[in-house]
Amino acid sequence: MRFRVLAMAVLALALASTAARAADPRYPDWPCAQAKVPEISLAAVWAGPPLDDAETKWKNDAKVTALVAKLSARKTPMDEAEKSVKEFLAGSAADKSANAKMLFAGLFDTLNAQRSQVMNGLERVSRKQRDAADKIREETIQLQALQSAASRDDTKVEALSNELIWKTRIFEDRNKVVRFVCEVPTAIDQRLFALGRVIQQEME
Repeated sequence: MRFRVLAMAVLALALASTAARAADPRYPDWPCAQAKVPEISLAAVWAGPPLDDAETKWKNDAKVTALVAKLSARKTPMDEAEKSVKEFLAGSAADKSANAKMLFAGLFDTLNAQRSQVMNGLERVSRKQRDAADKIREETIQLQALQSAASRDDTKVEALSNELIWKTRIFEDRNKVVRFVCEVPTAIDQRLFALGRVIQQEME
């Protein structure tokens, strides 16, 4: 009875996961409840002047690249990140506008790349979960056949039961991780928007 309940829970999780993916047929491997937006739009996070050549020049400025690396790291608290932006631009004087645009261009490139990496990882795990759910379903059917066999082999039944319980735990643990990681792209969006706003305020 304990195993039957467990198997039913796994099937319910698998069906729920499939339904979530089917919510947007353009992205069949996307496992999150949040809608998938493949890239951050520049217009959505930047209302300042055109970035022009800053989109490429930022990579050649050692101070800007170092600051971009610090600001884009999620381990850097937002209050510390905002303070670093203000200190950097306050010391820019005549080059403030150019430095501000390079800083934002670097953040836009870097955080978009981070975001894509996280989203690609989520879709890879989603495909693995789908395969795992299929395997669990197959082995559940095998177990039911073993349990119903006229000459039942209790050793095989116990071995397959234990294997399925183990695979189910892994499946459920991955689902928990996926739900947590699904929040990361939104957090990156919010970070980029907040830092972009600070940069624009310092340009004024």
